[in-house]
Amino acid sequence: MSKRILIVDDDAKTVELVKLYLNRDGYKVLTAYDGTEALRLARESHPDLIVLDLMLPGLSGLEVCRTLRGESDVPIIMLTARTTEADKLTGLDLGADDYVTKPFSPRELAARVRAVLRRLPDETLQRGPLEVKYGELSLNFVKHEASLDGKPLNLTPVEFKLLGVLVREPERVFSRAQLVEKVLGYDFDGFDRTIDVHILNLRRKLEAAPGNHKYIKTVYGAGYKLAHGAA
Repeated sequence: MSKRILIVDDDAKTVELVKLYLNRDGYKVLTAYDGTEALRLARESHPDLIVLDLMLPGLSGLEVCRTLRGESDVPIIMLTARTTEADKLTGLDLGADDYVTKPFSPRELAARVRAVLRRLPDETLQRGPLEVKYGELSLNFVKHEASLDGKPLNLTPVEFKLLGVLVREPERVFSRAQLVEKVLGYDFDGFDRTIDVHILNLRRKLEAAPGNHKYIKTVYGAGYKLAHGAA
């Protein structure tokens, strides 16, 4: 069965162009031009992935993303004309899996869609124990819950997967490319820096908890690892 992609953008030309490329790849494409319609279609049609513009009339893309993340783990690729780090962090922190900056190549977007849909994070995380503890950290892979000092951590799906990979093998250094492959499933070049943004968000949430816990260590020139008292 063809996977269903929901494209949400108030620019009809952008929607039609992206739809053309995704149709060529064999996807069934649904379209929406505002946030309210996007939520309705997402709830009724249960798409396999959503391409979501940040700037929408009425209900913004950020509001749509926030609402959907409270209801579903559907992958979301956010389109944004904003290029500042703060804007990208906001989208990813709300649970977007990736972002594409406008203007963009429809071929690049189609490639990212294929990459996100090819990932197999759930199979990766199901290998090994279903609950793992490391220091004050605890992850339950059945309930998809993480806690620190017994208090829940509000992690996005990508952040949970990322922490899951690190906690399975503490002290092991993972390169950006390895984390991208294990967490995001990207099997082509050009997007490994996206993992840095997710690491930054995850590190910020861990360190914001009482006790200022430091777990994620940057190993310069090599990547990241989970370690007690990481600097």
